[in-house]
Amino acid sequence: MLTLSGIVKSYGERRVLDDVSFDVVPGRLTGFVGGNGAGKTTTMRIILGLLAVDGGQVTLGGAPLTPAVRRGFGYMPEERGLYPKMRVLEHIVYLARLHGFSREDATTRATAILERLGLGERLDDNIEALSLGNQQRAQIAAALVHDPEVLILDEPFSGLDPLAVDVVAGVLQERAAAGVSVLFSSHQLDVVERLCDDLVIIAGGAIRARGSRDELRAQHATRRFELLSSADAGWLRDEEGVEVVAFDGGYAVFDAADEAVAQRVLRSALERGDVASFSPQRPSLAEIFKAVIV
Repeated sequence: MLTLSGIVKSYGERRVLDDVSFDVVPGRLTGFVGGNGAGKTTTMRIILGLLAVDGGQVTLGGAPLTPAVRRGFGYMPEERGLYPKMRVLEHIVYLARLHGFSREDATTRATAILERLGLGERLDDNIEALSLGNQQRAQIAAALVHDPEVLILDEPFSGLDPLAVDVVAGVLQERAAAGVSVLFSSHQLDVVERLCDDLVIIAGGAIRARGSRDELRAQHATRRFELLSSADAGWLRDEEGVEVVAFDGGYAVFDAADEAVAQRVLRSALERGDVASFSPQRPSLAEIFKAVIV
């Protein structure tokens, strides 16, 4: 398990990371979200040893990270760093060779990951001839070709169309299922919510929330409920302890003062007709994000 403990980073008198602590668990996808300048990229660069810390430490399996261990990580920076004049397959083979693979093994690995990412027909094209989305896929291939046990991806879904997002998401899920620790940042909260197992929210260089997706939803859940019944739900307006948020015929969304009020509403709805559904509304990641960064 990759663990960040009390990470502090300052530039002069400006503290950009303040006691940043969280885990990236093997076999799970950890989404790292925050606004521009929140500290995501700085944190990732510290994990990779590209920046020194002023306090705290990063460990893997309880042991401090060494340069040799970090060389085995997979990293995709937000800025594209591939050589534009090199051919796609040639470039990924070259990177695999840098990790010690023979030319034959490197070619096999590079071809397999590029095909999995949907670039099988572009192997002989120069990087600069690819669309920005396909360059992004090639950059992801560069991070994956050596089968790292830790993946650090900065905005891996940037510039990808919905189909490409699904392809990349599938690849990351496969790696996590194989026991890899995956940390990725993204501004696309809907993708993070759909894909990740764990969430870390950072703002102003400090962690504002962390935990599994379900834990955070439970922590920030409100007493908002959704009702769909055969009877007109207009009667909800007169119920004590109920504030109707949305209403359309038999469909209603309402806030209940407490659980007892919600159960009373359910009983009343059943007395008035068939109830197709009655459930609490769970907050979205966007709603949780807005709540914790204020």
